[in-house]
Amino acid sequence: LFMGSADPGTLRIGSARTFGESCMYKSRIYHLILFFLVSLTSLPVYALDEPVLIRAQGDHCVDDPNCFNRFHPEIPMNTRAKPGQLIVMEVRNAGDLQLDSTGEWKLLDPPGSTVHPITGPVYIDGAKAGDVLAVSLIEAKPSPYGYTIISQGGFLADVFPDEQRVYWELGENYATSRDLPGLRIPNASFPGIVTTLPGPAQHAAILARETKLAAAGGSVSPPEPANASPGNLCGPTGTEKDNCARTFPPREYGGNLDIRYLQAGVTVYLPCYVDGCGLGLGDPHYAQGDGEVSGTAIEMGGTFTLRTKVVKGLKLPRGPHYEGPASVLRIPSTRFYATTGIPLKRSGSVPADMSYLASDERIGELENLSKDISLATRNALLEMIDYIVATRGLTREQAYMVASVAVDMRIGQLVDSPNVGVTAVLPLDIFVK
Repeated sequence: LFMGSADPGTLRIGSARTFGESCMYKSRIYHLILFFLVSLTSLPVYALDEPVLIRAQGDHCVDDPNCFNRFHPEIPMNTRAKPGQLIVMEVRNAGDLQLDSTGEWKLLDPPGSTVHPITGPVYIDGAKAGDVLAVSLIEAKPSPYGYTIISQGGFLADVFPDEQRVYWELGENYATSRDLPGLRIPNASFPGIVTTLPGPAQHAAILARETKLAAAGGSVSPPEPANASPGNLCGPTGTEKDNCARTFPPREYGGNLDIRYLQAGVTVYLPCYVDGCGLGLGDPHYAQGDGEVSGTAIEMGGTFTLRTKVVKGLKLPRGPHYEGPASVLRIPSTRFYATTGIPLKRSGSVPADMSYLASDERIGELENLSKDISLATRNALLEMIDYIVATRGLTREQAYMVASVAVDMRIGQLVDSPNVGVTAVLPLDIFVK
């Protein structure tokens, strides 16, 4: 504690000092000030740089030079940032929809063609192909409105084939909905998409393997030029219109990870396949359960603040890594209820996501599959939906959407053959009445 004195030649530090002691203390103060000023000059230049602000332009991604909704190595990087420089991104909702208080919106045709608008790509100075980009998420600010739908890409699409919607009002701390009265979902905002761009070799390999899977009957979204951005590359008259990959699945370079733990305070490590990396953020979520089982979370627009760092010598051959505080792993509730599932089925049936393997004769008559984590997850989720319907008076469709935004699907064990185990965890504090 430094205290002034009536005598300008005397410095008091808690008690009276001699003139010699005062001079000694003044000298120390001057040295501290000098050290502080020298330290400022030695800081990296980026600490003094203005933040890079990327604002959304126009009504849709196709109108915005800093937005893309397909993947291709040749997508131009129209914004540059230095490692460590603050980057602030305005990010559109997953459907590229115009949301307001009415709860109504209009989809562009064909359905799904506008998914997902991604802000970027950003060229990171000094980053080279073969490096790793560390993306530290600092802040997420949600837009006022959001939505959840039952989509054809949902985990139980064979059980819930019809689209339904829930509209949300998003506050600083909680989301509420007139469509689901009595629920209050805590804010746990994060970007569903954190990505870099693929390189030419990776992109060619991805298109080849997904084309082969689609030919075998697997669930794959092929290139779609309608409403594609950038239009001159991926659109209906684009030079690569049949070679721009959709954004639905995550891939080795990141993309649609949909990991709810990627909140403020977390750092994501992404492989760089092109010089500058081509950083992009998209698909903002206000809240999501592990699994996003109906096909959507609480989808929103948002503003995200982040920094980057270029990491040399690290290899990520199988996909992104991430690290952060353990607090993001917790459920947002003081109490929970959970169901379990193991890979059992009715004799004569084939799980919907296995039908493309033409394995009816081999597994059709079985009632127990070996180490099938997908079937175990399905059973745990169906149990949870039944529980929510029975105890909360919701319809099955509403319960399915509640599970998508709040229920965590977690692996119990992978070793107790043949019955691997999955548990569905429901935070009970989301119910306020």
